Formats: sequence, C-alpha cells, structure tokens
Amino acid sequence: MREQDVKNLYDVVVIGGGPAGLTAALYLARARYRVLVVEKERFGGQITITHEVVNFPGVERASGEALTETMRRQAEHFGAEFLLTEVTGLDMDGDIKTVRTSRGDLSCFGVLLAAGAHPRKVGFKGEVEWRGRGVAYCATCDGEFFTGKEVFVIGGGFAAAEESVFLTKYASHVTVLIRGDGFSCAPSASEPALAHEKITVLPHTQIEEVSGETFLNRLRYRNTQTGEITEYHPPKGDTFGVFVFAGYEPATELVQGLAELDDRGYIVTDRSQKTSCEGLYAAGDVCIKPLRQVVTAVGDGALAATELERYAAAMQKKTGLRPVRPVKEQPVTAQSEVRKTGEELFTRDMLSQLDAVFQRMATPLVLKLYLDDTALSAELETYMTQLCALTEKLTLEKDESMDTEAADIQERPCVRICRADGSWTGLAFHGVPGGHEFTSFVLGLYNAAGPGQALDEETLRRVRALPAARMQILVSLSCTMCPELVTAAQRIATENPQVTAEVYDLNHFPQLRERYHVMSVPCLAVNDGEKVAFGKKDIRQLAELLESQEK
Repeated sequence: MREQDVKNLYDVVVIGGGPAGLTAALYLARARYRVLVVEKERFGGQITITHEVVNFPGVERASGEALTETMRRQAEHFGAEFLLTEVTGLDMDGDIKTVRTSRGDLSCFGVLLAAGAHPRKVGFKGEVEWRGRGVAYCATCDGEFFTGKEVFVIGGGFAAAEESVFLTKYASHVTVLIRGDGFSCAPSASEPALAHEKITVLPHTQIEEVSGETFLNRLRYRNTQTGEITEYHPPKGDTFGVFVFAGYEPATELVQGLAELDDRGYIVTDRSQKTSCEGLYAAGDVCIKPLRQVVTAVGDGALAATELERYAAAMQKKTGLRPVRPVKEQPVTAQSEVRKTGEELFTRDMLSQLDAVFQRMATPLVLKLYLDDTALSAELETYMTQLCALTEKLTLEKDESMDTEAADIQERPCVRICRADGSWTGLAFHGVPGGHEFTSFVLGLYNAAGPGQALDEETLRRVRALPAARMQILVSLSCTMCPELVTAAQRIATENPQVTAEVYDLNHFPQLRERYHVMSVPCLAVNDGEKVAFGKKDIRQLAELLESQEK
C-alpha cells in the first residue's frame, strides 16, 4: 500500500451518526484508533426530533438534539473524524474494506453499521397518494401546517404517545387510533396523552382509507372488535391531518446479501455486535433487540467499539499498516476581528465546518442578495455579510434595483450563489439558511465552487443529460428530512446548466404553500408545479423524477 493510501486509511468507518455511532466513535478515538463517522443527513439521528429526553441516566432533562450534539463534541475532542455524505456500497473482501460514498471511496479495516431506521408506512388506502397533502410522519417538521385543525395519530407506541401531546400545540384536537387495546409504551410516556383534554384515544381501531380533492376531506376507520365503520369529514372547506407513527424499518439495505438479516430486515449479531460478515459490526436500531432507546443504542455502540478495537489491532499486526490520525491545526483567518463578530451567528462547530469547506473551494464565489424592506431581508444581509467576512473566497453583492418583475426573483429576500464573473450557478436560498439548512447551504457553496461532492461516472452522465428544469424545494428549518433533497437538487444543478435549484424557507412564503397545496416538507415543485413531490430523495431518485418530466 502506498504512503498516500495509508494516509487515507481508517481503522474503522462508522456508518450512521446517531447515538450508537457517536458512542462507538468516542470509544475508538479515545483508544487512539482512527475512526470516521459517515452520515448522509445530520449527525444525531432520529432522536434529534425528540423534544425532551428524560430517561437517559445522568441527564435529568435535555432535547434529543442537545444530547447528541454533546456526544458528537465528545467524540471529536478525542480525535474522531466526521463526513457528511451518502454511503452507496460496501466491499468487504480482503483485509482492507472499501466503503463507497457519493464523495469517493474510503478504506478501512472494520465497518460499523449504525444507520438506524426510518419511519414505517402502515399501508392504508391513500397513504402514499396523500403524503405531503395531509399524511405526514414528523410532528416537528409538519405540525404547524395543521394549526387549528383536527389531527389523527396512527400508532400506539412511544412516538405516537409523545407526538400526540406535541401536536396539541397546533391542532384543535388530536385523535389517536390504536390497533391494540391501548398504548404499548411505558406509563410515563402514555399518561400525559391519556390525561390531555385535547386528546381522544380510540383502542381497537384501524385506519382504512383517506381521500380528498385538493386536500384531505375524508377519513374512514374501523373498530376491530365490533366492526363498526366511522367516517370523518372536516367542516366544509377545511382539511385535517393524519400523522403516522407506526414504528421504524431498519436501514440495512447496504448489507443485504452481505450479512444475515431476520425476516423483518434487522441485522443478526452475536453478543459482541459482530455480524456474519467478517469485519462488519452493527449497533443501534438496525439490530434485533427488545428495547429501542438511546440508552441501548449507546450500549451497543460501546460494545461494538470495544470489539472493533481488538479487530483493528489484529489487522494492523497482520498487514503491517497503521492508519495515521490527522494532526489538528487551528484554522488561520486573515480577518480575525471579524471572526469574533461572526461567532455571534456561527458556533465554533459551524466555523470549523466552514473553514474546512473554504480551504477546499477551488474557485471564489459571489453571494448576490435580492432584498426588500422587511426585517427578514435585514437578517439575511447580516448573515451573509458575516459569512463573507470569514474568507476571501466569498464576495457579497447587493442588487439595488428592487425590481421584482423578473419571475426568478419575485420571492425575496433571496441569496443567489454566483461565479466570480457574476453568472448564476443555479443555486439560491430564499430566507435565511439556518437550522438544518446551514449544512445544505455550505455544501451548496462547495459544489458550486468545486471540486464538489464526488459522483460516480454513471450518475454524472445521467445528471448531465437531464432536461431543463426549475426546481423549487420548500423546506422547514426544523426538518431533518429536508437536507437530503436540498443537497441532491443542488448537486444536480451545479453539474447541469439547464437545471436550477432554489430553496425556500416555507415559513416565510405562504403563497407557495397555497400554490402547491403543501401540508408537509420537504416539497419539490418542478417547473412551477408541473410536477409536485413530497419526501426526501437522494440524487438518483431525484434524477429519475426529473427524467420522467421529459416523457
């Protein structure tokens, strides 16, 4: 193995940045092994949308986001490395394993799969057709769309109990439909829902169908004991919501055919978290286990890391190769006084992420602002001014014309990412790219400036052959599912000059919500609504959707 290849070799690559993956990274890094955590959406996993965690030992009360951010910082402190990208395949043959990602291949001795799980669909009639226009899966992302409206929750587990209470912040009333004889979670989780004056719980009840015209206006459910059918119709001219919390499906697609799975798709491990595939371990919600909680995920991660330490040590001895942990360098910024000001908006972690991107940007960019006289415009101008002050690779320009006649800049405030010659890259953000969209915006800069996130030759050919399209991606800054669609759309736009990708913080553009009948995010509108789709998509799924526009 060449010296350069050794520098790019890891002891362990962890797939998944939730509690299990972060714990494993902490243990491995503290033991002085080189470990990389790869996450395609946002570090923290599903628990980041949990508003309050009260049963994690030693932490009296915290949000899921705060708890996992502490875990990430701990792992980083000991030397763990992090990469936002999608893993597309695994080659587990030989002593050196290969983890294939959308940003290139990674080499390592061992792999830990800790990719978690994603919401499970129930399968009732109309569920797929009405997703985004009344059927939703995330209360944090979509709850506000149902302010003052009736909401139905499907499910009887912990998520259904907790989220039904959360939804009372918005909904006029919440009805929980449970197939069994009651909530299956601990009383501490179910009692607040059972006691809430705005919540009705219907046990032995199964949803059968939803339907409507523009929005949902009909729900049918059945009592499984009596057979009685009930139909719900909202007041004339109104709509309602259906939130599905029916458990999760394990994200084990990557290891199908590589490791043993049970009949539900969960990965089979021994007591040391080792799978049937040599060098592959698993932890967290991808595994067969009776209890799926943060505390069990971190236990899995710690145990898997301990076993992987032994495995990596054996591989180092066998191959004679020892992965080199990078030496951390303090980023140097010419305008240090401005950086202090920037810290008012950007946390230390955000600044670190920005520095990494600035150093890799191949060409400079111009951020062009289209503003109006609103407070949101002032906020965007401040945000972009401080961002540009952090590096010489970004320059700020303002369009002073206030001309809103041009269709492509009607929705202000807006920042367009332009090349140094002033030409538009096809990327824009309407609003202020904070929250979960901060990372998406930063990746947009990286992709626009080059070299950008790596794509395999087939995907690149497919993207460059796509027909002309204007993509509008409507997001909520609190949504964990939006960034994947945003980054996929931006990557396509930077490779295909006929395609544009404009992102909108839907909270500030209600006219788009009405135009495209949006009741869930992310929402993708292609060519001013010729095609409207909901839910997260990777670059291949998005390319397939855009190809279908041409047919």
